[in-house]
Amino acid sequence: MREITPLSDSDCFYLADRHKSTFDFPIHSHPEYELNFIGNGAGVRRTVGDHSETIGDYDLVLITSPNLEHVWEQGACTNTDIREITIQFTSDVLPNSLLSKNQFHSIRRMLDRAQCGLSFSLSTIMKVYGKLDALSHQQRGFHAVLTFLELLYDLSLSEDARTLSSSSFARIETRSESRRVAKVQAFIAQHYSEDIRLEALADLVGMTPVAFSRFFHQRTGRTLSNYIIDIRIGRASRLLIDSDQTVGEICYDCGFNTLSNFNRIFKQKKGCTPKEFRENFHKKKVIV
Repeated sequence: MREITPLSDSDCFYLADRHKSTFDFPIHSHPEYELNFIGNGAGVRRTVGDHSETIGDYDLVLITSPNLEHVWEQGACTNTDIREITIQFTSDVLPNSLLSKNQFHSIRRMLDRAQCGLSFSLSTIMKVYGKLDALSHQQRGFHAVLTFLELLYDLSLSEDARTLSSSSFARIETRSESRRVAKVQAFIAQHYSEDIRLEALADLVGMTPVAFSRFFHQRTGRTLSNYIIDIRIGRASRLLIDSDQTVGEICYDCGFNTLSNFNRIFKQKKGCTPKEFRENFHKKKVIV
């Protein structure tokens, strides 16, 4: 479902502070950026793109992609007084002319990462909760905007925020600060359906295979093989949702050489089979 948000062109942001006992809004997306806080929500099932997990008592997620589907579902949550604070804002609140300044570097990096959904740790949530709570009472006026910017800045300093959806599912181009890594990432994005050899990638950036393998892991925190698998699984997840191709067709289109291998790796990564993933995702959708 494509949500039409209440955000007015005359406001910098829209905030909704709700106390609820159930989650019944379907999976959706919208062009506005969104910061969503959940309190007393242990057991709620959160899905962002092709990533799904059960949250604890507190949850805070930033999403900045206009096409990234997301939903919070009841799951196993039994609390009857759940607090949800949702802040929505448009990209032009922080234009590139401002984000390009040194003082906004950390915020710019955070907004880029949040295109795949960005989940903040409990320690970070506790640090910013006061500002979230203050905003729910201010909402309007110049000082509310200052509090909002301070909130974003504080979040941008978090060192343990983690991305949720895979970049290939979110249709986001991965951009490394390393030219060599960026060149290899661009190559993989174009040729993920083919047989990709370590030797060919190393030769692409003028390194030996052993040196490049070590270099890639140091710069990305992932092995090359795991990175390629994640790209393929993300692309397969997107095709399972957006196309009517069979699981077998998607398997080979995404670079897997056998259906059994595809099913095994997919279940390792997603906790369900490709067929179950497709069925579960479609159950979350509604036609409006």
